[in-house]
Amino acid sequence: MLDDLTKANLAFWNELTDVHRQSAYYDLAGFKAGKQSLGPIELAELGPDVAGKTLLHLQCHFGMDTLSLARLGATVTGIDFSDKAIALARSLSDELSVPARFIESSVYDLPTVLAEQFDIVFTSWGVLIWLPDIRRWAEIVARYLKPGGTFYIAEIHPFLFAMDDDEAVRDPRFRYPYFEQAEPMAFDTDGSYANRSAHIEQSVSYEWRHSLSEIVSSLAATGLHIEYLHEFPYTQPGLDWAFLEESEDGWARVRGHPDDFPLSFSIKAVKDRG
Repeated sequence: MLDDLTKANLAFWNELTDVHRQSAYYDLAGFKAGKQSLGPIELAELGPDVAGKTLLHLQCHFGMDTLSLARLGATVTGIDFSDKAIALARSLSDELSVPARFIESSVYDLPTVLAEQFDIVFTSWGVLIWLPDIRRWAEIVARYLKPGGTFYIAEIHPFLFAMDDDEAVRDPRFRYPYFEQAEPMAFDTDGSYANRSAHIEQSVSYEWRHSLSEIVSSLAATGLHIEYLHEFPYTQPGLDWAFLEESEDGWARVRGHPDDFPLSFSIKAVKDRG
């Protein structure tokens, strides 16, 4: 049974699925025409390794990245708790004749519906703030990796989530906790990063903060070997912080400090062969 916070977030993301499907940000028409939805970081660090591998994509939204990985030669399974997102992902797989399996499930409930293990477990961009228990998440990641398998994440840096996202704040300043808190933070917002003018009926959503050390330590505690942790002074364009500006290379950077602050990170971890 879903708790009230999860129900609210589910309603929120079901609405966002329709908003995102129609947005220029996601450019679904371009994707259908063959455009790659994965970003330069994932393509450089993970892309060369996926061909011929089985891959589990956690929190896949409506599957564009999952299907992009399938186009690169992976045998893919995407999971998401949004029934609308999974329905759209399945329809895209059928429409584009790109083989993929999509499962409606939260990360935490996945062991009740999926038993197999995978060569790669993947997740990316804006996913961890929706998870209340980062340790349980890491256990799920490890549970679904085959011996010798690889976990990979590219994600917005927790440092950025501690910054003030008020639209009037033009310079970086702290507003939110950096370290994990017992209770979630509630946000009442309309619109989306993909379409700020869109109206959302379920405007209240709940987020949890996890520091970089908590993320890395949770993965290491499962026995995964951390091969690298990379930090980048840029992140996805279109995010809520007014002190970010899009640079010529397409990334968002802190205005006046293009190389000074961590805005994104990636981790590669490998499961011992036993």
